[in-house]
Amino acid sequence: MRAWSVGLLAFAVLFLSGCGYNNLQQQDESVKAAWSEVVNQYQRRADLIPNLVNTVKGYAAQEQKVLIGVTEARAKVGSIQVTPEVLNNPELFAKYQAAQNQLTSALKSLFAVTENYPQLKSDQNFRDLQSQIEGTENRVTVARNRYIQAVQSYNVTVRQFPVNLTAKMFGFQVKPNFTVANESQISTAPTVSFDTSTPGTPAPAPSGQPATQ
Repeated sequence: MRAWSVGLLAFAVLFLSGCGYNNLQQQDESVKAAWSEVVNQYQRRADLIPNLVNTVKGYAAQEQKVLIGVTEARAKVGSIQVTPEVLNNPELFAKYQAAQNQLTSALKSLFAVTENYPQLKSDQNFRDLQSQIEGTENRVTVARNRYIQAVQSYNVTVRQFPVNLTAKMFGFQVKPNFTVANESQISTAPTVSFDTSTPGTPAPAPSGQPATQ
């Protein structure tokens, strides 16, 4: 009886190896690891935003529309529960992607506005935050690319015969991926500029003060 059990176990191991189960399992774990890094970098960016908004508000409080846009975009991202189920739910994945893209656009608008405030641009705290966010955006791009590659490899394996039969048997599903639409624009980090003024262009005056000529 014991020999029969051992033989059955050995057969199961050989069967799972031959039918691609081990490869599926390995690639599935690679996708999860790549996704975790994407989420970690997005969270790091989100953690920097409140301090950034408060710093900008100190010099450009009148830019309410832009400041509110960043704050609301961050809140929308935070309202989405990033559970492991996201990787098997195309609709929820697309919702999460859209929210992150909206936050990226809002940040770009904020940094574009700050070009009009030389005093803000020369503030050391703002410069540090801007540099940290740019670095985080670059890490987000790298993490997203790794996730895209991991999912592409996994999805190809899941669809291949006869591995697709094993995938169906054990519940391995095709996973959603980041769309390529506007990918280059989305992945462009906000530009960091440390020039405190633009030659030949008078800086807009802070609220309540006349512009210098």
